[in-house]
Order: sequence, then C-alpha cells, then structure tokens
Amino acid sequence: MQFDDAVIQCFLDHQLQLFPEAVAESPEEAKHFLEECMAVVVDSPEAVLEYFDAEGIDVDGADPDTILEAEEVFEIGDGRYLVVEG
Repeated sequence: MQFDDAVIQCFLDHQLQLFPEAVAESPEEAKHFLEECMAVVVDSPEAVLEYFDAEGIDVDGADPDTILEAEEVFEIGDGRYLVVEG
C-alpha cells in the first residue's frame, strides 16, 4: 500500500496513542514502519469496522462512531482513516 504525506504525518503526530514510545522519528521511518506492519487506509468508519471484522478482531457492540475510538485507528483529517495493528 502506498502512504501519502498526509497519512505519514498523521502517524508521526499521533503514534503515541498506540505505542508507549515513538516507533518512528522521520517520514521515511514512518513509511517503512507502516509498510512492515501492513497498515491500511480506509475511507469511512464503516470500512474500519469491515476491516476489523475481516481480520477477526472482535467488533461486537461496536458501531461506526465508537470504532473510531480504538487506539489502532488514526483519523487522517480528510475523511480517511489509518488502521495500524500494534
């Protein structure tokens, strides 16, 4: 998956919501990390739910609004969401 500048900057700015310490210090490190952990970018909260369900992650009781509170979900700010499995 290709990660554009907005996705990479979002991850750099908010990575501590998922990890206790920074895993990337530069855009290059962030891109490499996201590629290695097979992160995905989706276009809606419903797509986040579908992704979690497809990956076998328990989403019982979750709805499109509450799923965005998961620490693995990063709101990019342009209607897209980055999902990083930590």
